[in-house]
Amino acid sequence: MRNSTWRAGAVTAALLTALAACGGDPATTEGTASGGGGDTIKVGLLHSLSGTMAISEVTVRDAELLAIEEINKAGGVLGKQLEPVVEDGASDWPTFAEKATKLIAQDKVATVFGGWTSASRKAMLPVFEQRKALLWYPVQYEGLESSPYIFYTGATTNQQIIPGLDYLKEQGKKKIFLVGSDYVFPRTANKIIKAYAAANGMEILGEEYTPLGHTEYSTLTNKVVQAKPDAVFNTLNGDSNVAFFKQLKSAGVTAESMPVLSVSVAEEEVTGIGVDNIVGHPVAWNYYQTTETAANTKFVEAFKAKYGAAKVTSDPMEAGYNAVYLWAEAAKKAGTVEVEALKKAAGGIALERPEGLVTIDGETQHMYKTARIGIIQPDGLIKEVWNSGEPIKPDPYLKTYPWAGGLAS
Repeated sequence: MRNSTWRAGAVTAALLTALAACGGDPATTEGTASGGGGDTIKVGLLHSLSGTMAISEVTVRDAELLAIEEINKAGGVLGKQLEPVVEDGASDWPTFAEKATKLIAQDKVATVFGGWTSASRKAMLPVFEQRKALLWYPVQYEGLESSPYIFYTGATTNQQIIPGLDYLKEQGKKKIFLVGSDYVFPRTANKIIKAYAAANGMEILGEEYTPLGHTEYSTLTNKVVQAKPDAVFNTLNGDSNVAFFKQLKSAGVTAESMPVLSVSVAEEEVTGIGVDNIVGHPVAWNYYQTTETAANTKFVEAFKAKYGAAKVTSDPMEAGYNAVYLWAEAAKKAGTVEVEALKKAAGGIALERPEGLVTIDGETQHMYKTARIGIIQPDGLIKEVWNSGEPIKPDPYLKTYPWAGGLAS
């Protein structure tokens, strides 16, 4: 696996190679995403089905396939059945750029649902912008971005990270230690967290990063224990969380003595980590399997019926599931899957989803979403202990937060 820190030069080189392999200069192939002819519309699904991120991304793919199956059973989109074309990003950011190019230029999909890490999204962004194709990105991220060719169906900063910090502050946790994977999301998120802390009387006692896939955390956990923070803010991604929480427990850390608030650990990851290693710790998301809505009851039942009664649902899965429905609704409203017409039609679309009401903000192409804090329970599910009461307007550049000035530069 390549260095986990996203490097623009490496991605650019990989992108040029992919473009050459899939049809050359994007300037001569823009607008090629059509979904194909006949009785089907091709849509791309691009997630890590292998490598360190497979622990998280495989089930997002599964949720998207479920949505496609349900939509097809209900008559499809514009009288046509959806035909998924599935690719593996392999937890490697240049591979995401390469596979995105293939889906657009060779498979001619109408849209792509995909990605998890911000590194994968950053790698894909120039592909979609240059080819004027459309990506639906399903995972919470660090904000400070908007693209005319990406719809962001997960949370942005003011819908997850800031509510998480507000929760810690309200719990009297003022001394914080930052732990994250070494790539764009954790580093940018921690830049925002440090600005928040400075404005809100909180102290950052330490800031440590490890490569994606890292499994040796004894040295880092010793640093955390010695620093004696009130809480840890965790932006580790993928299977590194398994090793981190196991070694924290071995060091004597409990949720009562030192809560670790995570923003990339949901029900699926709890299963992989082992509930005994993480029980009682808080998480910040917009959806849990236990979220009480009529739409969620149907979603959970349908997912378990298709993939097994022991399977759990999670926020990124639900956001991926939502993305397919939101795209389909925009296509129906536009009367076409043509990208520019669909984008114009998408703004203001509101659907009752498993997490509650979700509305597309036409200006930023992010979603209005309800923030939720939960506590991991002994059964591996997450109990909500706080929510924002109503969907929060997305503010990816934190324009409404005076302390955030200059972060986007």
